Amino acid sequence: MCMVYDRRNDSVIVQERVLNWTGISFPGGHVETGESFMQSAIREVKEETGLTVTDLKPCGIVHWDHLDTGDKYLVFLYRTEDYTGEMISKTNEGKVYWMKLDALMKTDPKKLSPNFHEYLKLFLTDRYVEWHTPWEDNDKTYTADIW
Repeated sequence: MCMVYDRRNDSVIVQERVLNWTGISFPGGHVETGESFMQSAIREVKEETGLTVTDLKPCGIVHWDHLDTGDKYLVFLYRTEDYTGEMISKTNEGKVYWMKLDALMKTDPKKLSPNFHEYLKLFLTDRYVEWHTPWEDNDKTYTADIW
């Protein structure tokens, strides 16, 4: 997942996801065979926004730990202010647009993708590097640790 930031306008690109992980979040997706995590982030931003991003800075990892199966899910977080191209306004995954950072911070968490309001701490500060939670299929409540 990648936060694309426009310092001049204090805005970020968001996507209103309608397929998986619905709600407002930053562009991102899955790593394809043969690509690095960073290459994946660059490709996903291009596919979902039309922009080419460079100079990505790692800003954290989201780590889900499935207690029933032992599966682990990792989401690598990046941020950048370097982009070129013309932004598209919509993909099959949802609308894409610039949003003022303070407006995003004030958005009702119910309108954001699950846990995205918590992930923002990793994107916006250098204080945290990992958000981790174990979960079970039958437990809808969980506790996350942020490090």
